[in-house]
Amino acid sequence: MKIKILASGSKGNCSIVLCEQTNLIIDMGISYLTLKRSLEENSLSFSIFSGILITHCHKDHIKGLSSLVKHTNIPVYIPKEMYESLKEIVPYQKCIFLEDQDTINDVKIELIHTSHDAPSSVGFIIEYNGKSLVYVTDTGYINRKYLSKMIGKDMYIIESNHDEVMLMDGPYPRFLKERVISDKGHLSNNTTARYLKKIVGPNTRKIILAHLSETNNTKEKALEAMKKQNIPEEIIISTADQYEESPLIEV
Repeated sequence: MKIKILASGSKGNCSIVLCEQTNLIIDMGISYLTLKRSLEENSLSFSIFSGILITHCHKDHIKGLSSLVKHTNIPVYIPKEMYESLKEIVPYQKCIFLEDQDTINDVKIELIHTSHDAPSSVGFIIEYNGKSLVYVTDTGYINRKYLSKMIGKDMYIIESNHDEVMLMDGPYPRFLKERVISDKGHLSNNTTARYLKKIVGPNTRKIILAHLSETNNTKEKALEAMKKQNIPEEIIISTADQYEESPLIEV
């Protein structure tokens, strides 16, 4: 399994997961042309993709979905309850509805139901050929039920959205600060670090902190919060970027 994050942040999110014959896009918060150009630069094309997984319906995760659906035959994989929020941009016949535990060809997908102010928002546990990836962004907290399912995976891409002090001392209006820190908002650096301390295991090799706020966070603060939790040194920890693609990472 190989993963590449093309964009991560409040202005747009998109990643690709390559599993030999089954290849997936996660979210389409960038333009169709931006994704097309990125794929071409990596000697890839839309024809290799088996589907796109959508975490939720906010603009920074679906901005380019309408164009992708229009220009390709890639099916859209979502929980059935999410369709109502996407029906204006995705024809019903292009959707495939995911169960909580499902498969796309030879890839196992398990849904992590997240807590966000969007209908039926989800994250994913993706497993292929004995390797596992957890992908969770945009949630105010992680339910204990789902946290237990995330234990001991090979790689984590997980939200580390804000530093609490920067957020509360920053320029956001009060209502927006309250939204971000609410149970339907976003994970802070400290909360994410505490979660990861509980769930990383002997097989864990890589953590990527994602969806960092440009206003209320820095890469240094996100990484420092992880350091304070004494995550094992052999685990490589990095941050995703809004404007720069990650390398192609093999799990």
